Amino acid sequence: MTTSAGPAFDNETLRRGIEADTAAPLLSLYADDAELRIVDHTAQPSSPKVLRGRDEIAAMLDDVYSRDMTHKLESCVVQGDRAAFSESCRYPDGVRVFAESMLSLRDGRITEQTLIQAWDE
Repeated sequence: MTTSAGPAFDNETLRRGIEADTAAPLLSLYADDAELRIVDHTAQPSSPKVLRGRDEIAAMLDDVYSRDMTHKLESCVVQGDRAAFSESCRYPDGVRVFAESMLSLRDGRITEQTLIQAWDE
């Protein structure tokens, strides 16, 4: 009897997704039924923005990756079916964005993400 391991989710897989030039590599890490909760200065903790499913997440990621900015994975910890990471982004004019995320994983795909982000104003 042989068993096959599910897709792997690790630091390098996430780094390639985040630091890519398009949203597609990062979007491929999400399960079809994923949910993304976003907390920032416009979506307060008591009323976070919630995106449900890959289509809604894809629309947000396509918008973000269409902007002239760089994305860098700062750190990542993966343990079992959970992961956490820090990401920094920078626009050409020097404006910076910093984000922290907590993930739930299933079969190597993101099923839930809570994203807390802040940026220069």
